[in-house]
Amino acid sequence: MTTLSTKVIGQTEKALNALLERLLAGTGITEPQWVTLALAATSGETLSADALAEKAAHSLKVDHATAHRRIAELAGHGLLRIGQDGTVEITERGQAQWTEVRAAVTRITGELWGDLPEEDLATAGRVLATVLSRANALLAAD
Repeated sequence: MTTLSTKVIGQTEKALNALLERLLAGTGITEPQWVTLALAATSGETLSADALAEKAAHSLKVDHATAHRRIAELAGHGLLRIGQDGTVEITERGQAQWTEVRAAVTRITGELWGDLPEEDLATAGRVLATVLSRANALLAAD
């Protein structure tokens, strides 16, 4: 029986990132840019560049300057637009790119765990959320 371990978590993370990298191949978008684009696409509100950078910094575990660079890179690719008032919005091209990759991610996640029992998924979700919360607390303590 496999138990939760750093090895299993690490190998899973590497495999999932490899799948995402395949999906992003040819788009010109890196994994950190993808995370930032996804945050912009799913925010449900108009964000300032600073607010998006805050969300991206937290998600990517990077400093705010690095997060702002990801936003600028996406704007340079025409996927985000930064207004003169500092607000950020996803462009039509950015929305189309996000929708295309997101659909492929949804298909793959369905293949990976779509047939697993709901109670197993709930348990795995709780365990991983706890591990994530504790890791974030350790990072915040530094």
